[in-house]
Amino acid sequence: MKRITGILLALLAFSSHSAMAQTYPTKPIRIVVPYQAGQGTDVATRYLAEHLGRALGQPLVVENRAGAGGNIGAAEAARAAPDGYTLLMGTNGTHVLNQFLYPSMPFDPVKDFEPVALVSTFPMVILANPNAPYKNMADLLADAKARPDAVNVGLPSTTSRLVQELIQKQSGALMRAVPYKGSGTSMTDLMGGQVLVAIDTASAARPFVASGKLKALAVTSLKESALLPGIQPATAQGLEGFQVVAWNGLYAPRGTPAAIVQKLNAEIAKILALPEARQRLLELGHEAAGGAPDSLDRFARSERDKWGPLIKSAGMKLE
Repeated sequence: MKRITGILLALLAFSSHSAMAQTYPTKPIRIVVPYQAGQGTDVATRYLAEHLGRALGQPLVVENRAGAGGNIGAAEAARAAPDGYTLLMGTNGTHVLNQFLYPSMPFDPVKDFEPVALVSTFPMVILANPNAPYKNMADLLADAKARPDAVNVGLPSTTSRLVQELIQKQSGALMRAVPYKGSGTSMTDLMGGQVLVAIDTASAARPFVASGKLKALAVTSLKESALLPGIQPATAQGLEGFQVVAWNGLYAPRGTPAAIVQKLNAEIAKILALPEARQRLLELGHEAAGGAPDSLDRFARSERDKWGPLIKSAGMKLE
């Protein structure tokens, strides 16, 4: 009798979720962006929200909940009802790096979320002052090996530091880290010659490279990036298999019905397949991605496996 009751309850729950998914959405949807308005993740999310709202027939409202490297907004989304009406634009920060950098986390990036879709990626770029004696990564690595800790490298973000740590691990080239609070001051000092090298996102670097004010030595994607065409990846310049990409992925609270997750994924796939959407995302500093929900899950897990040990061995911590 108990078994029959359990089966009936399961069927009722499935029926309820199925009916919900068929009518979904019936009201506005909230997307939490765990960073400040105007930041790269925010502008790309707002563009996606406009198109996704049109496809679903309901407005998508973007809410910025910045703080603690994205942890505040992510925790708020994790606590929301799993009904498809609160989503999170997660990143490699919220769903990979932060759990290794912060002493405690207000959410579990694996257990508290359903992956929906990988939205976009963007590589980092190794930059040099135009007057620096480096034409490529080989020149930089040779100088850093010949003069350990003599080559200053500006690092405006955690991801920038990860690139520097990985370069050091793979090549043995020691550069002296110079931390910055943001890209603006890092770029200014690089152009002014206070540091010879810097590492930043391709989108932040692109206007300075295009104007000739900075020199791009390498991108950190496995292939050339459409954000900086013509710049060779580091893996083709002596750092075999070298890859560091920042990314944005849409998530829903754990327990959100699978049919709703699949519906959101299908609509996002249609948007990301549009040539005009891919072009606009490039203009905003993002390369369109896509893929099934389980692809995002596997990708994030592989990133955690990759970066966790490196962060621990480097002793990187944030408060």
